[in-house]
Amino acid sequence: MSDSDQREEQPAIDNAEVARVLQQIADMLEFQNENPFKFRSYQMAAETIGSMGTSITEITARGGAGELQKIPGIGKTISAQIIEIIETGKSSYFEEITKDVPATVLDLRRVSGIGLKTAQLLYRDFGIKSLEELRSLAEAGGLASVPGLGEKTIARITKSLGRLLGE
Repeated sequence: MSDSDQREEQPAIDNAEVARVLQQIADMLEFQNENPFKFRSYQMAAETIGSMGTSITEITARGGAGELQKIPGIGKTISAQIIEIIETGKSSYFEEITKDVPATVLDLRRVSGIGLKTAQLLYRDFGIKSLEELRSLAEAGGLASVPGLGEKTIARITKSLGRLLGE
């Protein structure tokens, strides 16, 4: 099988997938209290690519990094990330920044009632790294000991967890 045959078998990466990975990078950088300019750059690139009518894969095929850098908000670093995502379907940078903090902590922010600071607190002070661990804490009544969470917020978190975990 030739290289071109193998490339044809791989599903094409669409704008939504590239935007999703860039947004994950932004979320993890924000979670880790990185420079706001840095994570905002990834957020803006994700938003731009997610809303484009032209295929990011086609733009890359047409002119590589130089063509990508013509898109507002996409510089050398992010264009390199986009090319890697298109070629491999993943980002080694995201894998690198999630070595110390598991990517599953980002799921905590999907829970209604949990913002960035609460997610950081749950991870740092309570060791919560996933929705399942959060559910265990909630079932044991441990959410009441989380600073800043009142009864209404705890109820909203519990209800949201049930939906997210399909219960």
